Amino acid sequence: MENFGDFIRAKCLDFAVEIINMYKHLCEDKKEFVLSKQLLRCGTSIGANLVEAQNGISHRDFVAKIYISLKECAETKYWLELLSRTNYITQSEYESIIANCNELNKIFNSMTKTSRNE
Repeated sequence: MENFGDFIRAKCLDFAVEIINMYKHLCEDKKEFVLSKQLLRCGTSIGANLVEAQNGISHRDFVAKIYISLKECAETKYWLELLSRTNYITQSEYESIIANCNELNKIFNSMTKTSRNE
């Protein structure tokens, strides 16, 4: 059985793959390059900051990186909503990926609350 750290890392990695695939779709099929780049940066940063947190040099460093992951998740939600409202992505594409983003947001929100109490 994998531990929670491995579980959340896998979730972030899967989400980053979704983001990369959406980025490729937006660039190749929709010829959208600005909003998609913003989405790519923040959507892949969530997991990158988690990995940094897991390898942090102190508890304080860990908490700071988890907060950054939470903030990147919130930014990702913003770009996804904007892409949906401007019809660059369909409602079904939006609903599929936003559900995963919301799940990550809940996990990181819980992690920040737990970490503050330690």
